[in-house]
Amino acid sequence: MKKTDSTYSRRSFLKVTSLSGGGMMLGISWFASAKPEDSLAELNIEPVWQEVTSFIKIATDNSIKIFSPNPEFGQNVMTSLPMLIAEELDVDWKQVEVEQGNYDPKAFPRQFTGGSQGIRMAWKQLRTVGSAARQMILTAASQAWNLPVSELTTANGMITHAFSGKSETYGTFAAAAAKLPVPKDIVLKGNQSFRLIGTPQKNVVAPKIAQGKPLFGMDYREAGMLIAMTERPPAFGMRLKSFDATSAKKMPGIVDIFPIKVFNDDHKFAGFDTRSFNEVIAVVGKSTWDVMNARKKIKAVWEVAPERKEMGVNNRETTVPSGLESTTKHYAQMLEMSKKPGVVERKDGDPEKAFAEAKHVIERTYTAPFLAHNIMEPTNTFAHYVGDKVRFVAPIQIPDWIMPSIVARLGIPKENISIELVRMGGGFGRRAYGHYMIEAALISKQANAPVKLIYSREDDVSAGIYRPSYQLTYRAAFDENKKLIAFHAKGGGVPESPLHANRFPAGAIDNYLAESFVIPSNITIGAFRAPRSNFNAAAEQSFLDEISEYMGKDPIAFRLELLQRAKDNPVGKTNDYDASRYMGVLELVREKSGWGKPENAGKKRGVSAYFCHNSYAAQVIDLQVKGDQVTVDQVTTALDCGVVVNPEGAKNMAEGAAIDGIGNALFGQLTLTDGRTDQRNFDTYRMIRHNEAPKKIDVHFVKNEIDPTGLGEPPFPPIFGAMANALYKATGKRFYQQPFQPHLNG
Repeated sequence: MKKTDSTYSRRSFLKVTSLSGGGMMLGISWFASAKPEDSLAELNIEPVWQEVTSFIKIATDNSIKIFSPNPEFGQNVMTSLPMLIAEELDVDWKQVEVEQGNYDPKAFPRQFTGGSQGIRMAWKQLRTVGSAARQMILTAASQAWNLPVSELTTANGMITHAFSGKSETYGTFAAAAAKLPVPKDIVLKGNQSFRLIGTPQKNVVAPKIAQGKPLFGMDYREAGMLIAMTERPPAFGMRLKSFDATSAKKMPGIVDIFPIKVFNDDHKFAGFDTRSFNEVIAVVGKSTWDVMNARKKIKAVWEVAPERKEMGVNNRETTVPSGLESTTKHYAQMLEMSKKPGVVERKDGDPEKAFAEAKHVIERTYTAPFLAHNIMEPTNTFAHYVGDKVRFVAPIQIPDWIMPSIVARLGIPKENISIELVRMGGGFGRRAYGHYMIEAALISKQANAPVKLIYSREDDVSAGIYRPSYQLTYRAAFDENKKLIAFHAKGGGVPESPLHANRFPAGAIDNYLAESFVIPSNITIGAFRAPRSNFNAAAEQSFLDEISEYMGKDPIAFRLELLQRAKDNPVGKTNDYDASRYMGVLELVREKSGWGKPENAGKKRGVSAYFCHNSYAAQVIDLQVKGDQVTVDQVTTALDCGVVVNPEGAKNMAEGAAIDGIGNALFGQLTLTDGRTDQRNFDTYRMIRHNEAPKKIDVHFVKNEIDPTGLGEPPFPPIFGAMANALYKATGKRFYQQPFQPHLNG
């Protein structure tokens, strides 16, 4: 057992003793700074609970209910986070019922799903919640039995006194425990004492998903609700000039059609705002079919928008250019920029001199297109604006980050805005942006009715928020003995650079130079699973493979050699990664894949490894190519993400990342012509199909006692590099431009 400092006070726990059935409810703020109001100190009536979010309910029949604070979109936090509480509470997981908590910044100051931060941020906080509750129940039992706490033990929701043979449920003492002060010293289990953490547990809502139970935003209905959709400009870089909806308004089921401005002209953007299409036409009707048909009858006139300025955080001004952009021009611009000096992000040694004296130089350029998120459940949200209050039922990854923008646009206080969180049918970064909530609220206000705003699949694909288009040019310099003496990375993109200047192989090479450039654009970009890493890994790991081939070295041995240098004698002081953990996943994937064994010599396989979101992943792909058909026989994945809370969910995440990555590497691309996306639905936006998924995926975790780090994103980026390297082995052709499938066809 180990103690952890606790700043939690009695006021940070909220309890009630008047629940139906006579049980108790326990809640805790994650951070002391989120203490409830003093008026909530006397917490003996149920209405107080209606104003806060709690974590734990215990009923007299000893049933346990635990609330999951973070929004869920398939990464399994709704199972894994409550497991942390249940572990320290010392209850049987089978007696636990899990519910999704709603948005409540007082109780959950970090209801954040993204960046692979869920488990990492909650690791100690939620275990503290469970441990505190357990200690309070023990104290209540000791007082009732007139026995020392030290003589009592807990297990599976029972308190036992071994000497007397007494044993009772948590529910027996729940009401009394609720009246006790919160212990100041919260005791957490040591890793070796875990009974639940580290055991595979099924997704708590899997049965409901399988049975089609209403869990998602698209399922939400309520009396009087209308359906809304919005008509946007046909291309990025355009804006609304005028429109005529006379005939559309006369169509059956249509209630109203009107324009809305999503953000005010002087809006100061936060990190997750976007307004490529700031003025849209809202169509409100009684059914989705009515609204979709009415949209087609609107006669809108669009015009090219002028250049504009946007003010972001820290008063940083961004220029959004005018014009209709195209992919071919983007690639030409990036190529031109790559030949000019970039912004120096890192420089070690004297790379210019090393390149000048080199006996051989390898230079390769890698490019990638925009990618659409393609969330399976299209964007939607429910809003009901009444008086000066608005209620949302929203699939949103980070509700707290859109709240300032909602407040600013609607002009109402934060306290008048409520958000019920629903399960999301996919996110990958797309639902980190909540502009659709503002749209829904404005439409509800104008229509004077509850509305559900729905984006069609075409809306999501053609007017989305995309993974930027990137380019990276690498150069490697060698001496007469084929020794690597210098490395140069120049990365840029539309409209951001992908470069991570301090990541591997920085720190492993004496002469190193990293430069960046950006090309302004009016195409909306944003977070996409493992931002920037999802491209960097492909380019970097492909180039390292090519270098190792030139040097006549085994690809894994070459990477380990570089990492050993970074571990023993690192170059520079600012290296983002831990070389030992990096080496660990490479050694594990080498062992588990049978890399280098004679019996596997004939396989067409590629290896890749990458660090991001505080974790390390390595993958080996085995595949076959017949004509232009790629068959992936096996993916072997090694991960170091620290302690694995739920191996079942973790394995699923790694499997999903492999399939998602292979699909995007082979087929993923969103191109533009004159500002308009060439792909608008799944008939033109190619996704991986069931029969193209790997026949087998093996997932292995490095076992250690490091506190959990990221998991959802780290296994996604390296699969791109492993695919490129395996395709080279199968075809003899290097792949420099994503997606790879069109180059197989050629």
